[in-house]
Amino acid sequence: MKDDIAFPVVYKQDDQVSSVDLVELYKDMILGRSFEDMCAQMYYRGKMFGFVHLYNGQEAVSTGVIKALHQDDYVCSTYRDHVHALSKGVSANAVMAELFGKETGCSKGRGGSMHIFSSKHNFLGGFAFIGEGIPVATGAAFQSIYKKQVLQSSKQIAVTACFFGDGTSNNGQFFECLNMAVLWKLPIIFVVENNQWAIGMAHHRSASTPEIHKKAEVFGLPGIEVDGMDVLAIRKVTLEAVQRARSGEGPTLIEALTYRFRGHSLADPDELRSRDEKEAWIARDPIKRLHNYMIENRIVTREALTQVEDTVKIEVEKAVEFAIASPEPDVKDLHKYLFAEN
Repeated sequence: MKDDIAFPVVYKQDDQVSSVDLVELYKDMILGRSFEDMCAQMYYRGKMFGFVHLYNGQEAVSTGVIKALHQDDYVCSTYRDHVHALSKGVSANAVMAELFGKETGCSKGRGGSMHIFSSKHNFLGGFAFIGEGIPVATGAAFQSIYKKQVLQSSKQIAVTACFFGDGTSNNGQFFECLNMAVLWKLPIIFVVENNQWAIGMAHHRSASTPEIHKKAEVFGLPGIEVDGMDVLAIRKVTLEAVQRARSGEGPTLIEALTYRFRGHSLADPDELRSRDEKEAWIARDPIKRLHNYMIENRIVTREALTQVEDTVKIEVEKAVEFAIASPEPDVKDLHKYLFAEN
């Protein structure tokens, strides 16, 4: 099993990333991991309800893609959306409060874990059903082109990053939107987070062509496979895709090979995946890889990284305090936000 999923364990020395950027990438991944670990604690203490899908292990994908975008670019997520929102700049306070169902949450406590949303950050939301976000992301990319070509906007073209999993790649929306994106040269990056499992179905058992990136060829867009446990590799291919999209050359499909360290959700006992498989992937933890790379290459000191970790820990703890102290939605507002208001 370990030989089947082997990847290089070192970064290429030609990656042009400053030490400041490296630390920011590390901080963002630490925030995602720490936030999700705290979510697990709060869920088991009865502070969160419903389904909660954690992102542990996949942090390099969120950080590598979203930190390569500009503030005005768009991100469309899945039901595993907490960390995508954090990477896009939504505060830990707002996301945690939403998970607690509080009025101060980014969706006013109405959405919960699977429906994180922030118009301020151009974060188009999480979606409970697989494939739901792909047409929404395609629409966001279309309006970017429409503003530029029809409304003659002077701003640069905004790019949309659309995240989804390997299980979604067998759904109709995926193929339809690939076709539309190429037809209209939309500025969109389709990011497949191939974590090898669609709930309890192994990807290789459900797809006639397991290599998802190869499905791009029939529609005429680039399909790229990348090590989803290597934040710098993801960042590199994303920057290239962003440049392609912003210059009017159209979409790119990125398949990031990654792995979730926890079960499908916190209600999943995770009994279907073998211990050997899990251990092989956990050994390639993207956070530890970046940490070791920076230490071994003397880019930063171990003490500096510990300080980053401590700062993030305090941020997450304060987010819990904020969520606990925040008010519940008022019953009289039960029907509020169902429709657009002036």
